[in-house]
Amino acid sequence: MSWTEVIIEIAREHAEALSDALMEAGALSVSVEDADEGTADEKPLFGEPGMVPTEAAWDHSRVVALTDVDADQAAIVAEAAAAIGIAQVPSFTTRPVADADWVRLTQSQFEPIHIGKNIWVVPSWHEAPDPNGLILEVDPGLAFGTGSHPTTRLCMEWLEAHPAPGKSVLDYGCGSGILAMVAKKLGAADVIGVDIDPQAIESARLNAERNHCEIAFHVPDDFVAAKGGDSRFDIVVANILSSPLKLMAPMLSGRVAPGGSLILSGVLARQAEEVAAAYAPFIKLSVWAELDGWVALHGTN
Repeated sequence: MSWTEVIIEIAREHAEALSDALMEAGALSVSVEDADEGTADEKPLFGEPGMVPTEAAWDHSRVVALTDVDADQAAIVAEAAAAIGIAQVPSFTTRPVADADWVRLTQSQFEPIHIGKNIWVVPSWHEAPDPNGLILEVDPGLAFGTGSHPTTRLCMEWLEAHPAPGKSVLDYGCGSGILAMVAKKLGAADVIGVDIDPQAIESARLNAERNHCEIAFHVPDDFVAAKGGDSRFDIVVANILSSPLKLMAPMLSGRVAPGGSLILSGVLARQAEEVAAAYAPFIKLSVWAELDGWVALHGTN
């Protein structure tokens, strides 16, 4: 099977409504892009990861609709335009989308990732390059964390450099559960993962089962109910973002056992001082390492 893409350039105020109308008119999928991408007029819409943009589209937007190759693209555009009250049907162009082995094509984009000295993150369709390494079988999915992002790598490298056999570990903002799994495979005893996203919790549980790691994962309320409001851990690691990290300073610091370590990432190098300042009343933090403009902060209680 093959498909045809319909490309329409339109003002921001019509982009979202037109996208919905195209789906109603028979499009298989619709995306919105910056029509000025790659030019001096390109406008960043999204800020720091996790932030909600103030606008739903760009001033000069490009709406791309995927249709069946045999569909009447002109009729689809005309019906969508009429549905949202555009008097004149917008002009559009089309381009073919050839058939492909999409599963194989997608898989080819993800190769094993080598982290630190001995850690390998390996998709399920690959053989581990070093079977004697610390192998994590993790497929790209809906939850953040396959080891490719600098902040995840920094946290994994810290855990590898500071193994804690028999110790307790809290991975707050666990995403895919990859940091909790590293800690468990390095010998940690009691490992807990917490995330506000139930979908991330489900993904982390599946990953832990696949990697034969006994880890408990909870949303925050269930975590407090299970472990109590004052439970402490030998290692607390949080790879989130600077804004929530600052807000959680009292809570995360309070989870670190006496003599325990706190590791934070998701922090840009330029944000390190302000994040450290938020934790200063509780734990003194300093930059442990930096990678591609991101840092990992570390402190001991």
